[in-house]
Amino acid sequence: MAFISKKRKVVNAQVDDNKSYSLKEASALVKSITTCKFDASVDLHIRLGVDPKKADQAIRGTVSLPHGTGKTKKVLVLCTPDKEAEAKEAGADYVGLDEYVTKIDGGWVDIDVIIATPSVMPKIGRLGKVLGPRNLMPNPKTGTVTNDVANAVNDVKGGKIAFKVDKVGIVHASIGRISFTPEKIAENSQELINAILRAKPASSKGTYVRGISMASSMSPGISIDAKAFIH
Repeated sequence: MAFISKKRKVVNAQVDDNKSYSLKEASALVKSITTCKFDASVDLHIRLGVDPKKADQAIRGTVSLPHGTGKTKKVLVLCTPDKEAEAKEAGADYVGLDEYVTKIDGGWVDIDVIIATPSVMPKIGRLGKVLGPRNLMPNPKTGTVTNDVANAVNDVKGGKIAFKVDKVGIVHASIGRISFTPEKIAENSQELINAILRAKPASSKGTYVRGISMASSMSPGISIDAKAFIH
C-alpha cells in the first residue's frame, strides 16, 4: 500500500468523494487543498460520450481563455524568410525552417506551440512521429497552420489553448495556475467547457459530457457536477 503523508490525509479529507461540486465551489476548493510551494497548474479533465476512433467524433479545437493560462508559452514559427520578420515582431521565441526541422528530427522539442505557414508543411510532414505524440504538430483546425503568423502568435501568447480528446474519450487541459483567484479559475474553466459543448458532433448519441474533474498538479481530483452543463 502506498504511503500517504499526514498533510495529504488532511487534504484528502477536505474533498468529499461522494459529492459533485459546482464549478464555483471546485474553483475555490482546489486552491485550499493545494499546499505545494510552486505555482501549480490547474487542470480540467472532461470525459465525453464520444468514440474518438470515428473521425467526426475526434473532438479537437481551440479556445482563448479570458485570463490566459498563467504560463508564458514558447512558440516556434516555421516559415519562409519573407514571414520571419512578422513572426519575430509578434513575439515568437524561435523563427526559421531548415535549422529547426533538423533540430526536431534530432529530438529537440523544447517548445510549447509550433506555428507553420501552409507552404512549409510538406517539409515538416515527416516530423509527425516526433511532434504528433506531443500534440505539437501544426494543424489548420487549431489555427497553427496559417499565413497570418502574427495573429497566431498573439493568440497563443494571449492565452489561446488547443484541446483534443484522447483515445479513451477524455479532454485534458490546463486552464490556469493556482495563484489565480477562484473567479478566474471558474471563468477560464467555463470558457473551455463552452468550447467543448459547441464542438459536440451531430453523430454523438446519449450523454455528451459524462464527467468533469478539476485538480492542480499536487491535489486530489474534485468532481464537478456535469449535469449543470447538459442542456
